[in-house]
Amino acid sequence: MPIRVAIIGSGPAGFYTASALLKTCPNCEIDIIERLPTPYGLIRGGVAPDHQTTKKIANKYEQTALMERVRFYGNVEVGRDVSLTEMREMYDAVVLAVGARSDRRLSIPGADKLGVYGSAAFVGWYNGHPDFQNLNPYLDTPSVAVIGNGNVAIDCARVLMRSAYGRARTDLPDPVTEAIDRSPINEVHVLGRRGPADAAFTNVELRELGLLTQAAPRVRAEQMPSDIDAALAGYEKREHRVRQRNLTTLADYAERPPGDKPKALHLEFYASPVEILGDGRAEAIRCERTRVIDGRAEGTGTFFEIPCGLVISAIGYRAEPLDGAPFDDARGIIPNTSGRIEAGLYAVGWIKRGPVGVISTNRPDGEQAARHIQDDNPPEGDPSKTGHQCLEALLHERGRRWVCFDEWKRIDEMEKTAAEDGAPRRKFISVDEMLSALDNDNSE
Repeated sequence: MPIRVAIIGSGPAGFYTASALLKTCPNCEIDIIERLPTPYGLIRGGVAPDHQTTKKIANKYEQTALMERVRFYGNVEVGRDVSLTEMREMYDAVVLAVGARSDRRLSIPGADKLGVYGSAAFVGWYNGHPDFQNLNPYLDTPSVAVIGNGNVAIDCARVLMRSAYGRARTDLPDPVTEAIDRSPINEVHVLGRRGPADAAFTNVELRELGLLTQAAPRVRAEQMPSDIDAALAGYEKREHRVRQRNLTTLADYAERPPGDKPKALHLEFYASPVEILGDGRAEAIRCERTRVIDGRAEGTGTFFEIPCGLVISAIGYRAEPLDGAPFDDARGIIPNTSGRIEAGLYAVGWIKRGPVGVISTNRPDGEQAARHIQDDNPPEGDPSKTGHQCLEALLHERGRRWVCFDEWKRIDEMEKTAAEDGAPRRKFISVDEMLSALDNDNSE
């Protein structure tokens, strides 16, 4: 009998786990359970639409999904269609790879005003994620504030600042492209509490801002450190190099003349948001100037305001509890010991360690979970655990329609076929659209 493993979640952490299991446990069958009809998690719904090269990692995941011992069950939500307890009764091992799909709460006065959005919601909207198709963010404003100093913050800024030509060659959904095209936005302010040396951008993303054809990156020269080595003294060698490259790029932006580009993307440091102002709707953001003392950003008592009708909070993501598993609400993760929650139940990716790292950071999590599963199970699986046979019977009984990987490939092909003007695809942005397209597709 094979060892039957269910992986809940089909993002990078889930697929790295499946790949590791295929190598580590030759006698295993793997079922990947995904609540959406589409696989790949943040590759599809989180990576910026103009980063198509990054999205190509999905080709590797597809190779795993097509392996004979792997099955994909899309449009199946654990907690809605089947409980975690039931999953554990069906499988020798269950791996939670559900990520962190909610926004970390912005806790300043005015954060509940209209026109204020978390980056998880905003990124989901511009990526055509079904959960956020009705977000309808307020874009009828010339100025935007983005709170945060990481890649998600500049992704949001860059998407809003791209030219119409640049947007047309992405997989932005049509309603999103049309909304941005109609918008009068001509300024975006990216706000960070600390200084340029502490910004968490990757240099590739930072340099992209200098390539925008319609928007010029702006940095205050007086905010740049006069002594780079002193500013980076607390960082280890590798991190020192990364941040040194960032400072070089930022210094270049600080020295550039304004030029004649019609839009401006301001990278504002030493700025701690303290209140969102407005009568029911965001009209401005009030910030306090900070200084960094012993590694901590401290207020100086000097305040300034930036007019803006749209505020995007990019201060981090958090996971949500899952019935049947423990949850550490303070840390926003499932408690685990090196990925093992208990024998038979494991965690990988952001639900294991929090929303940090890049795509490849998930690979060691998958390898670790695969070793745990091998250690915790005999070479032959439990004959009472029938895996997909029991799962399919239960889904049939409950009238739940799942999407297999071949059906996802049909969705994929329909999206690519519908693309125009150099775009890589035109996404379906609702589950109903996807299922209807499958049911009406005569290409089989």
